[in-house]
Amino acid sequence: MTVSEMRKTLSGGGRVYGTLVVSPSPHWPGAMAGSGLDFVFIDTEHIALGRETVSWMCRAYGAAGLAPIVRIPSPDPFAASGMLDGGAAGIVAPYVETLTQVQALRGAVKLAPLKGERLARMLSGAEQPEPALAEYLAARARDRLLLVNIESLPAIRNLDTILAVPGLDGILVGPHDLSCSLGAPEDYTSAAFSTALRGIFEATRRRGLIAGIHFMNCGPVSLAIEWMHWGCNLIVQHADIVYAARGLADDLHAIRRAFGDESSHGRLRMNV
Repeated sequence: MTVSEMRKTLSGGGRVYGTLVVSPSPHWPGAMAGSGLDFVFIDTEHIALGRETVSWMCRAYGAAGLAPIVRIPSPDPFAASGMLDGGAAGIVAPYVETLTQVQALRGAVKLAPLKGERLARMLSGAEQPEPALAEYLAARARDRLLLVNIESLPAIRNLDTILAVPGLDGILVGPHDLSCSLGAPEDYTSAAFSTALRGIFEATRRRGLIAGIHFMNCGPVSLAIEWMHWGCNLIVQHADIVYAARGLADDLHAIRRAFGDESSHGRLRMNV
């Protein structure tokens, strides 16, 4: 899907599906394109991927019909600009908690290529763009998604203010960090986590924005389905490395069992 196709699906009440892609292998885009995905999530916050590698990945996945959504290492507008220049179809900014952070990201993602004093005046509302410039900026902005990670109690307290920022397309919950911030680490069925997650989804959807989550080592797929019933309409389901490790472990376990060999059927741990 392109960003415009994602918007059309979401605005029509549909859902979009992605996964975290860790591998930069050139064989991966073709394989992923046939898997039923709508987009891919490329994480540069927790995964050691350089800018040039990410750019190649973005171009390859975009050509394969999967919108590349990139999480930058920090809520830095210059990092966002760099990834967009490299081919990202959207930006996820990690651990956002304040209006100031979202406004700066809005400037980079939705008002580029403006920078400096003029951008600051436009963000503050002190200046409006000329008609031709406004049309130009709006056209560019339609092809770029801006999502922010909601992963902490301060973010929840400031959620209404964050969601009111013009140009913000939605949020992506980071369940691991959110559960820790709530004092219930990795307890994704606790009352505290469930109440917080429902509230985030409901507040976001009321404004007609994207309510997303990265479902990574959170439990059975039935829990992901339950969260989508609560209002989640964009899901990043696990990661390529999880599915590769799981498939290999299952096959080796079956072969070892057939020959009576000992098996250590472990569990891959990644908290992203």
